[in-house]
Amino acid sequence: MRHNKKFNHLGRTASHRAAMLSNMASSLILHKRITTTLAKAKALKKYVEPLITRAKDDSTNSRRVVFSYLQNKEAIKELFGEVAAKVADRPGGYTRVIKLGSRRGDAAPIAFIELVDFDENMAKTDKGGAKKTRRSRKAAPKAEAPAAEAPAAEEAKAE
Repeated sequence: MRHNKKFNHLGRTASHRAAMLSNMASSLILHKRITTTLAKAKALKKYVEPLITRAKDDSTNSRRVVFSYLQNKEAIKELFGEVAAKVADRPGGYTRVIKLGSRRGDAAPIAFIELVDFDENMAKTDKGGAKKTRRSRKAAPKAEAPAAEAPAAEEAKAE
């Protein structure tokens, strides 16, 4: 029985899966976005999010723990430097998985996984000003009517 064994084995042995996720996590940290199958992207999300949380606390122990997972000095420098600085105020959800469709050869579902704070296209930017509606003509005459009545009301009070 496989009660409470939730994670996806991805058709690999434990050592092969650990090595693959380590390499993918290093690539994600260095390149900020990678394209892979949907199952691998979801498995990578569960693998890399705790590492990013650990990187918020820049201590020797944290670096050693993360290095035991990644085994890549350049990825560690990037993670504890640039990535940790950008996600310092975010409470979680550091990655985003976006589905791209299916692969042509075997119809496997393809997705890309990216670090949320590094995508300028998806970043929320304040466009400034109020949102205009298409029914602005009908609203304008009603707004003008009280403005025209206000001076008349003031004149009546003055008399």
